[in-house]
Amino acid sequence: MDIALIGEGTYPYHFGGVSVWCDQLIRGMPEYSFQVLALVATGKEQVSWELPDNVSSVTGIAMWGQSRPPSARRRMSSELRSEVIRLVEVMMSPPDENQARFRDVLRAMYEIAKTEDLSAGLASEEAMGILADSWREREQIESGQSAPTLHDAVTAMQLLEHSLRPLSGKPVKADVAHAVTNGLGALPALISKWEYGTPILVTEHGIYIREQYLHNRNSPFRWPVKSLYLSFLRRICALGYDEAETIAPGNIYNIRWQKRLGADPDRVRTVYNGVNPSEFPLVVDEPEVPTISWAGRVDPIKDIETLLRAFPAVRQKLPEVRLRLFGSPPPGREAYLDRCKALAITLGIDDAVSFEGRVDDIRDAYVAGHIVVLCSVAEGFPYTVIEAMTCGRACVATDVGGVNEAIGDTGIVVPPRNPAALAAACIKLLKSDASRRRLGAKARLRALEYFTVDRAISAYDEIYSFLGSGYRLPIGPDDSDDEDANPGDRSPTPADEAGTTPKNQVSRGLDAPGERLALEATA
Repeated sequence: MDIALIGEGTYPYHFGGVSVWCDQLIRGMPEYSFQVLALVATGKEQVSWELPDNVSSVTGIAMWGQSRPPSARRRMSSELRSEVIRLVEVMMSPPDENQARFRDVLRAMYEIAKTEDLSAGLASEEAMGILADSWREREQIESGQSAPTLHDAVTAMQLLEHSLRPLSGKPVKADVAHAVTNGLGALPALISKWEYGTPILVTEHGIYIREQYLHNRNSPFRWPVKSLYLSFLRRICALGYDEAETIAPGNIYNIRWQKRLGADPDRVRTVYNGVNPSEFPLVVDEPEVPTISWAGRVDPIKDIETLLRAFPAVRQKLPEVRLRLFGSPPPGREAYLDRCKALAITLGIDDAVSFEGRVDDIRDAYVAGHIVVLCSVAEGFPYTVIEAMTCGRACVATDVGGVNEAIGDTGIVVPPRNPAALAAACIKLLKSDASRRRLGAKARLRALEYFTVDRAISAYDEIYSFLGSGYRLPIGPDDSDDEDANPGDRSPTPADEAGTTPKNQVSRGLDAPGERLALEATA
């Protein structure tokens, strides 16, 4: 079969967990041919991965930069003007209304893009004027709203123009369109379905719209622009779920978000990430001095600052402790790394903290520590955790995404953005050699049983086969929809179509399976 694999800001142009997953999928299915489509910034990005032989093509879809000189952006056709008016009207309505109309507008814009420059039309002063006029009318009706300015209208239309550029692309012809994200990354899959009837599979590792909410907390846009654009992205995500024949979240936690946005539970099948056990053999030795290891992309969503703020309390109890951080920031986001280094100096811990950059073999990052910490504010089903578990390292991690599903009772899960709880968990594990090693051994057994790449590849092979044969979802005997279950209490199986950790659970691990460990604010 021929698969169109579609992503945003990931494989094969960038490194990261989703890119690792894409490479695993392609290499694990040599009998399939993959056309890789990637939403990129400028179109000038270079391929960073060595591509396997079954990648038949790579296409970068540039989302930013100028599409045409400004002089070409003066007018748009009456057909496009009508659709821009409809789009703005839909965007001004409540987020759960007019979703079918939103789909019709995007499909009409795709058809228009076949004969005229959609980007030039959306970037025109006329389009901006339509939005500004609509905003003014709404302002007269609704009181208490932050009044949008003309600059807000210009900014908002620019964001919409860039976001809708995939509608102007050539639809890919394949047996299955597999979007490895929702949101803007689903647009190339949608136009393939509209043009050729291609079935869509949507995989979400993290929840796209949730991550957009987090990223936009500190964006430079004023509130009217944020509100409109996030509403637009929410509608795109709902459309991706609605048009997908199968939705394959990377963890059970995601399902509640997906259902809230209208995903049909009958189309959902959880498929966990997996690792190759041969690449992560058991680690027996430990460093000479107490060491905490962190690995990942240096990015605000990873919240390294909380770990740095937790470290002084750990150091107070264990003066020799070291913190080693492995990873690099994405291009253009080096400022966050500088901010973290400055924070370490401010906290007076820079002599015990090392920023070591990206390592060629990620296993070296896990070998470097007695424990491995994940401190993110958002995750899907993180490779850092399951790789460390496969190596036999106990983990301390924040209760986000599918982290609790991965760790179960083999480590400690703490609330995000809580330096005191994070410090207490690290101290507990570093001080107790017997508990730490016992949990590490349990973690390896859990990873080998449930989180291997072979298991994940087998699931996607089955899904591809069903979709290519005209079916929506391969239903197994264990598929269910248990909203109240807590997957951290037991082994993860397809039956765990559940939600989040109970609110009263602070952390998990250290003692008997299922025991809840209440960590104190100070050790």
